[in-house]
Amino acid sequence: MSKIKWILTACLLLMSQLACAAEKVVVLSSYPQEVITQFEAAFEQAYPQYRLEILWRQSRDAMTYLHQPHSAVDVYWTPAQRNFEVLAKEGAFRKLDIDLSGLPKKIGGFQISDPDGYYVASETAGYGMAYHPAELRRLGLPVPTDWKSLAAPAYSGHVVLPIPSKVGYAPMLVDTLLQGYGWEQGWSVLEQVAANANLADAGATFISDDVGSGRIAVGMTMDFFAVSAIANGKPLRFTYPEKVGYSPAHVAIFRDAANSEGARAFVSFVLSEQGQKLLFHPDIRKLPVLPAVYAAKPDGYFDPFSAAQRASYDYDLATGLKRQELVGALFDALITRHHTELKAMWSAIHQAEQKAPGDPRLQEAKQKASWLPLTAAQSNDAALQQTFIKHGSRSEALEQEWDTEIAEHYAQATQIALSISGAQP
Repeated sequence: MSKIKWILTACLLLMSQLACAAEKVVVLSSYPQEVITQFEAAFEQAYPQYRLEILWRQSRDAMTYLHQPHSAVDVYWTPAQRNFEVLAKEGAFRKLDIDLSGLPKKIGGFQISDPDGYYVASETAGYGMAYHPAELRRLGLPVPTDWKSLAAPAYSGHVVLPIPSKVGYAPMLVDTLLQGYGWEQGWSVLEQVAANANLADAGATFISDDVGSGRIAVGMTMDFFAVSAIANGKPLRFTYPEKVGYSPAHVAIFRDAANSEGARAFVSFVLSEQGQKLLFHPDIRKLPVLPAVYAAKPDGYFDPFSAAQRASYDYDLATGLKRQELVGALFDALITRHHTELKAMWSAIHQAEQKAPGDPRLQEAKQKASWLPLTAAQSNDAALQQTFIKHGSRSEALEQEWDTEIAEHYAQATQIALSISGAQP
């Protein structure tokens, strides 16, 4: 054997021995390969004594897997907020005993991490508005600055809004408005925006298709989807509203982790300055949760911590998650199933405002238009929430009652508005 071949053989043997000697860290995740590749390479370079073994599971499949007998998983790292809350309550995680200094549990008043310390945000995505600049210019419409902007009559027919019971990321978007503006005003804003909007159903690719093509001028979505569409050549831009909502991803260590030290090393790396800066990578483009790294952010990159200093509001993540199904059902009652009536009602109210802006009956019309079958306190009732989580005959009966009452209020509001403007019903 020549000397060069001998050296190559020895090097390959050494690398093989090192790989075998490295302890595996088993991570359960739903992140795409572009994200996994970046973190895997950087982690194993920083901690050569470990190698990652990734188990890829979507959120629902992950819960099924974790509730069955299986080999130990060390770390759960994924955007699946409900899963983390459920698993923490089940006692699946150990309390994180790593250095979390410099990592706030909130962005402004928006809670992103577990207050009890069993799981912590590793990155977040922000809710906002993707828009088609050329289409807005053609329509003579300004770039919206807040959710309320999309309630203006001028945006009628030029907005797309996802249905929370159908589109996975939409429940938190909707609840952001409900907590950001308050229950009653939040629903009023949502209904008025919906009156201007097309509704996006399950599997809809409205950001790349509808907004990206210019068929619709503005879409309410997450920054990640807009960035992906832009990266694929769509002529879009994305803007964050004054009241930004966030969808955090989390990381946690399982109580029965086989490699607890390796798990601690991986979680520490993900939350470190080096790990957080990886989120700026063009193939990832998520929002870090370590404020210090924004000093090195790319030009034009959104800084949620600076934004929170300008317009902060309190948001309780647990509240949003617990009432997710209930809010989705109420959205369907107020908006999805009565969309035609909702649009006609607000069109009539806007016409009445133009015809007789000082008419005292306008207030009555708006009160009926904004009527709600539930108060904020009722939406937070644990028993009622469970009714909609289980989704049986009781929840169906309640939705039927809501439908009847909502239809009556919408019809009354429309009739008052038409009588003000002198239009025929």
